[in-house]
Amino acid sequence: MTLLQLLAANLAIVMACMLVLWLLSLRLRNASIVDIFWGPGFAIVAVATLLLADGFAPRQWLLTAMTVAWGLRLGLYLALRNLGHGEDPRYASWRTRVESDGGSFARHSLLWVFGLQGLLIVVVSLPVQVGQLATEPDRLGPLAWIGLALWTLGFLFEAVGDLQLRRFKASPANRGKVLDTGLWRYTRHPNYFGNACLWWGIWLAACDAPSAAWTAIGPVVMTFFLLRVSGVTLLESSLKQSKPGYADYVRRTSAFLPRPPRK
Repeated sequence: MTLLQLLAANLAIVMACMLVLWLLSLRLRNASIVDIFWGPGFAIVAVATLLLADGFAPRQWLLTAMTVAWGLRLGLYLALRNLGHGEDPRYASWRTRVESDGGSFARHSLLWVFGLQGLLIVVVSLPVQVGQLATEPDRLGPLAWIGLALWTLGFLFEAVGDLQLRRFKASPANRGKVLDTGLWRYTRHPNYFGNACLWWGIWLAACDAPSAAWTAIGPVVMTFFLLRVSGVTLLESSLKQSKPGYADYVRRTSAFLPRPPRK
């Protein structure tokens, strides 16, 4: 199977999933269910590639395991957090703006929510796909293990950060307060930092096959979205308005890379 054939097959699989999910969102009137599929979507691409590609098996299994473990954990976390709480306010606000301008949010969301996220899944997962397609070298070298180590760091940062935030929000005493303990003491977004780290780790593991080096576009796109689009920038614009102590938290705490807080 060529790379173009593999990309076309995975794009078709992901977009078929997105179409089904979009139809479900119309019935539920809840476009934010797409967020739950974000991680599992990558897992689907990884497993589909494992079945379709004929690369070096140990590298294929390593990349698949890293992607599936991350994707399923994130999907489960978001499902537990979001299901039963209605549409995310960001999507609800987007829906209101489109409909107030006389547009159809159903058509709008098909293209700009479900279609765009499906395309991003295929682009970001380029290291997983290309790394699995490569047959040479027929061994796991140092980059594979360095990548796995960076992935492990990122996975722990994201998972522990999410757990700390979930426990913090579960206490009524913390309503309106800012979480500034644990990993959140050293970075305002340990989960986003972890997400970026683990995708750079996946890329490094894929680069065990030199032909995958160009797929750095995947973690670059993921990191850009985490920092400038759907992650830090979007979230903090609302937190600064809703949490009185957040401005001081911003002053003393790193936005992304962990470091000791300022005095």
